Amino acid sequence: MQRISLINTAHDLILNVLKPGDIALDATVGNGHDTLFLAEQIAPSGQVYGFDIQPSAIASTLERFRQTPWSDCLTLIQASHADMADNIPTTLHGKINAIMFNLGYLPGGDKSVITLTESTLTALTIASRILARDGILTVLAYPGHPGGDSETNQVQCWCEQLNSNQFTVDTFYSTEHKDSAPRLFVLRKLR
Repeated sequence: MQRISLINTAHDLILNVLKPGDIALDATVGNGHDTLFLAEQIAPSGQVYGFDIQPSAIASTLERFRQTPWSDCLTLIQASHADMADNIPTTLHGKINAIMFNLGYLPGGDKSVITLTESTLTALTIASRILARDGILTVLAYPGHPGGDSETNQVQCWCEQLNSNQFTVDTFYSTEHKDSAPRLFVLRKLR
């Protein structure tokens, strides 16, 4: 079976939603790859908000943006994604067109610092509320590392309890449907 890139799948789906002037949110900036992708879609007049608890992730993302013309479109916040409601202007709640989560640990960073199930579920609940109608929320989850199995299972349970009148949920796997395979949850807000 051919292995698919889940990050490319997420990007392709978001491309169909985001346009210049939109608002986007990267709930886990990491090294800034998704943050930059979002900025490229919403520039020059949109805004990307990026969250990470690690100073090195914020610094890496800032460095990545220094080499682009889109730094005016970026607001980085060193805080947990669970605190996004307090850090995004309330005037933008319900107007965020795309939200990305890439769970696990910072590639090239300290693998003992990981996203935690409790804060991730809190963040997902907030994200589902502040997402715009017809907006998209992607969650890339990685079972197979310490804490990753539980987090992935809880994210799946969270997705399954969503109101089907408000959200559609699709799940993509990087390989055949295995419990240990990374997966991408894609939520679309209907209303």
